[in-house]
Order: sequence, then structure tokens, then C-alpha cells
Amino acid sequence: MTNSGRNREIHVDEIVDNVALACQDAAYNMRDDVYSAILSAVDTEISPMGRHVLDQLLENARMASEEQSPYCHDTGVTVLFVEIGQDARIIGGSLADALNEGVRRGYTEGYLRASIVRDPFDRVNTQDNTPPVIHYELVPGDGLRISITLKGGGSENMSRLEMLKPSDGPEGFIDFVVDAVSRAGPNACPPLIVGVGVGGSFDYCGYLAKKALFREIGSDHPNPNIAALENTIHERCNRLGVGPQGMGGLNTVLDVFIETYPCHITALPVAVNIQCPAQRHRTLQF
Repeated sequence: MTNSGRNREIHVDEIVDNVALACQDAAYNMRDDVYSAILSAVDTEISPMGRHVLDQLLENARMASEEQSPYCHDTGVTVLFVEIGQDARIIGGSLADALNEGVRRGYTEGYLRASIVRDPFDRVNTQDNTPPVIHYELVPGDGLRISITLKGGGSENMSRLEMLKPSDGPEGFIDFVVDAVSRAGPNACPPLIVGVGVGGSFDYCGYLAKKALFREIGSDHPNPNIAALENTIHERCNRLGVGPQGMGGLNTVLDVFIETYPCHITALPVAVNIQCPAQRHRTLQF
């Protein structure tokens, strides 16, 4: 509710409930654009084993949706991109606690695999997939937008970041991204969606790469020069011959998404965030 002269109030209970449901929905139901892209790939795939893999991905997605069970056993690290309006007010508790509780309930009540350890070295599982990774951004308005991804470990482990030189230029940039996909090979469970962040800084280009993956498969970048780079990388990746699950063929990559940001005159930071067909994204708007 918006009241004149007052900030809009959003209760934490609403956030908890919706985050929990979104985690489960993302794990159980493949995104329509991903399903359609795999379906189209079946028609173009020349490798018999590759076509079989694609058919199995589609069948698995159908069964998971019908049974409301995860279509990949690795239900990932939960990453949240939170855009909070400067005129919004969170009531009933803290926003961070609400996001953590939403993830906890979503995973425990939805029987999703807990994959988070409390410390990188003692490796003790937290048993509820918390804490999530949370990125906050203050934006104009009185709304709250939460974009959620359940990012699997296999594809995340194949991601790369490099501080290229400006003299490497577009060709060096393209070569680096294609090489990252080549090195990933079958380990990231292709066919892949490739998110690329370029510019900003060492830390920010990784953020951009993961955020790029929220674009819909088949969408064009508004900048025609960036769109051309995406198409070139897409074509070169599919000439690698890795194919679905490394079985050979034409469909190593379903799409490539690039996001850019201004950067220092001496730098060309590039991050490649590899994503498998378990493209588990949901967006909540309050």
C-alpha cells in the first residue's frame, strides 16, 4: 500500500513466503525459453547421441514439473539480486534475515539439496542452503525487485575471469570467451548458456556476467555492436564440436549474453559465467 507522505511498507513475511516458493518453482519447472531452445536444438543437432541427450533433458524437465521434484539434483548456491526502491520501507524485521529465511524454508520444505558449507575450509554443511549470496542495489521508486538464481556447482566451477589488456581488443575478448567454453567442455553439462561481463573492475565484471544470464534466450542486445559480438561467439562456440553433454555435435551453446560497463583506461576485465541447462531464474516484484 502506498500512503501519501509515507514510504511504502513491505512486510518481511511477504518476502519470506515468496522467496521460498520461488526457490521451489525454479528447481521444479524449467523456464519456457530454455525448454523451447532445447526443443529447437533437437531439430538442428546432427549427432545421434547429442539428440538423445537433448531428448532426455526435455523428458527430465517434463517429469520434474509433473512430480514437482528438482530437474537437477544440484540445486545450487542461491544468488539474489535485490533492487530496493529508495522510498520503500521494510517492516517486521530485517531484509537480510527475511531473504535468508525464505531460502531456508524453500530448500527445507521443498526437499531441495543443501549444498552450502559454513566455511571454505572446515566444509561443514549448513543443512538448509543458507546463507545465500546477496547483491543489493538502491534504485528510484518505492518497489522491491528480487531476482533469484539457483546456480549449480558444475557450471560455476567452469567459469573464468581474466584481466585482459585493452590492446587485446575485440578479437582477444572473443578468443578468451570461446576458450573458456572450450575448456569447460563436457564438465559444465552442455548445451550451455554463456553470461559475459566486460568492463568495470575485477569484482564487477563477475557480477555483470551472472546478471547477464537473466536475459531471455533468443533476445538481442540493444547495442548492435554487442549483439554482433554475441552472435560471433555463439557461432564459434558451436563450431567447437563439444555438443550436448560432450557427445559431439552442433549444440554446445544455446545462447551468449554480454553485459558491459565503463572501465579504467589500462584495463579490460572479462568474466565468463558458464550456465548449464538448469537455468533456474525467478523474479519477484513487490
